[in-house]
Amino acid sequence: MEHISSDTAHALHGVAATRTLETAAASGLPAHCLMQRAGAASARLALALAPHARHIWIACGSGNNGGDGLEAAALLHQSGRNVSVTWLGQPGSAPADARAAWQRAVAAGVVFAPGPPADLGPRDLCIDALLGIGLSAACARPPGPALRALLDQLHTSAAALLAVDIPSGLDADTGQYAPGFAPDSPRAGPCHTLSLLTLKPGLFTAQGRDACGSVWFDDLGCGAQAPAPTAQLGIDGRKPHAGTRGAARHASHKGSFGDVAVIGGEGLAARGMGMTGAAFLAAGAAVFGGAGRVMVALLDEGLTLAPPWPELMLRRIDALRLPDLTVVCGCGGGEAVRAVLPGVLAQAARLVLDADGLNAIAGDSALAAALRARASAGQATVLTPHPLEAARLLQTTTTQVQADRLAAAQALADRHLCTVVLKGSGSVTATPGRRTIINPTGNARLATAGTGDVLAGLIGARLAQGLAPHHAASDAVYTHGAAADRWPTHLALTASALATTLQ
Repeated sequence: MEHISSDTAHALHGVAATRTLETAAASGLPAHCLMQRAGAASARLALALAPHARHIWIACGSGNNGGDGLEAAALLHQSGRNVSVTWLGQPGSAPADARAAWQRAVAAGVVFAPGPPADLGPRDLCIDALLGIGLSAACARPPGPALRALLDQLHTSAAALLAVDIPSGLDADTGQYAPGFAPDSPRAGPCHTLSLLTLKPGLFTAQGRDACGSVWFDDLGCGAQAPAPTAQLGIDGRKPHAGTRGAARHASHKGSFGDVAVIGGEGLAARGMGMTGAAFLAAGAAVFGGAGRVMVALLDEGLTLAPPWPELMLRRIDALRLPDLTVVCGCGGGEAVRAVLPGVLAQAARLVLDADGLNAIAGDSALAAALRARASAGQATVLTPHPLEAARLLQTTTTQVQADRLAAAQALADRHLCTVVLKGSGSVTATPGRRTIINPTGNARLATAGTGDVLAGLIGARLAQGLAPHHAASDAVYTHGAAADRWPTHLALTASALATTLQ
């Protein structure tokens, strides 16, 4: 059994691949063996998480996930723990494995009860073995009264919660709750999830990270039979990576690390408004992220501003040699960015397109065609939309984007023939022909103005240092999130301070 952290890359398998593995593994084992292994793994983790629990209450569904819980109940009872089970199944209609698990629980003397003990406290443990991976958010019906009551009791208990395989109601492929299954509020007690056979993408993106809490994994002895992964959690190879200062030759110079130009920051000085901060944040992130030189071309040449960091060099747009540069375009660009995009799309050697640059593409078919043409010209491109910007590019809704974040990111990458970072909880990096990556780092502290601009600038620095787009994007997303994870709990995270911590 393994505790999943952000330090190691992990293969992710969707429901279809997991079912394939489950069928293949079960065919080579004695009857009920796989469920017994799942129950044993669940019992081991329960004992490790709550060694001093007075009560362990297990809510079991009528299917095989409930069977896993029944197997765990028998083992926990035999170990001397005070266990009670609420089972929604019936022996006559239960699947064969689950019926056998029920028989073992009864034979072991497990107590069956209509609900949890009245005095479950913070030191106790609830186990969610209601539904498992069989539920799809796209087609599930809302839970009936009996199931709804158990879900409410699991979600509102002060005891720690362990979900067997996946929190009930969460789609294992997408990380979205099925209608009617999401809890009304965050749990007071800690959450844990034991993923069985495979790690699933939905555990780590959309609503999955909040729902699952701390994730554990047990392949039940079947890992060698796993099919090709659906996606990947985290990135292979940590720092120092190619192009960073830590891995560089001693005889390097500033030209060894590439030049970044940030184009954005519409001024609107006549109206007393401005978005120059977004451009400067992206530029600062490029500097602290390791770029050799960073230039800023503001989209209001009438402005006279001192850069917040003296390392930044102000340039006119027409003075930039775009074919030699990594360009970060769109941060705070407003409507003014539309006028410069044709030239940027045609000439920039490497391009990170963010914010208003994305909105301009979404509303202009000619710009979208120019974006796609970059691939055939050998020009690297990374798009960094948040869900609303992705919805505009896909001509759909934010709800549809969030309903399947991996599919939305891949659709954007395939449509525009480039790398796409779909930002959010468990940011998704997709590139045509490459394995999709879900990022394991970051937290809610990043939900503040300007952190997206910082990410765009950091991706620009990685591209300038020579990384390929897929690697540059996924590495920058990881680094950006890890900086937030390291942030002191007593200090507010601001985008400008975040930019200075990147490396």
